[in-house]
Order: sequence, then C-alpha cells, then structure tokens
Amino acid sequence: MRILVVDDMASMRHVMINMLRHVGFDDIDEAVDGYQAMVLLKSRPYDLVISDLNMPKIDGLQLLQAIRQDRILAKTPLLMVTGENEKEKVQQALLAKVSGFVIKPFNMNTLEKQLTRLHLLD
Repeated sequence: MRILVVDDMASMRHVMINMLRHVGFDDIDEAVDGYQAMVLLKSRPYDLVISDLNMPKIDGLQLLQAIRQDRILAKTPLLMVTGENEKEKVQQALLAKVSGFVIKPFNMNTLEKQLTRLHLLD
C-alpha cells in the first residue's frame, strides 16, 4: 500500500510517517502542500492520502476537491488532519466527500481507528 502524507510542517509529517510505519506501512511519500501533493498524485498511484487542512498554496480542502474532481483520482481515500473547530470547513470537507478526520492532537489509537474504518488495517 502506497500512502501520501501532506503537511506543511515537517514535524507533523514525521510524526504521521512514524505512526504509519509502526502499524506496518512502509511505502510512504510526503508533500509540503497540496500543490506538491497533486504533482505526486499525477505521477504515481496512491492507496491513501493523509492531508493537513491548513497549508499554504493549495490547502487540504482544495486538495480534496481537486482529487474528487479528477476521474482517475476521485476514489482515492483522503483522511483530513485538522485542529480546526470551525464547523464551516469541516462541513465543506464532508460535502467534498472526505473519507475521515483525524483531529489534532491525535495519537496512535486515533489513527488506527480511522485506518481500520477505511478497511486499510486489519
């Protein structure tokens, strides 16, 4: 399984990647924003995208919308990582068919529950 982790903060990318490795995933790429993520998504297939909501250039919501509008990428599961309490952004992500949310601060258990819910983890 190939996973793309998208976050403008290197420390958050590394925390997420370490958690994913801990539960058995090792084919993981990273992107610093939605723009770089789209370049990677166009160059190779991914089984899961985990993206921060707030990023420069192209944020997580714009990335989600771009993925859902692309006929090749549209079915790619996307977990949104956010510390947002703003109902409006969460509602917009739900309307754009986000696959799930991981709310900051999160732990390994939270991530495992989302991966299990998406049938990506036994």
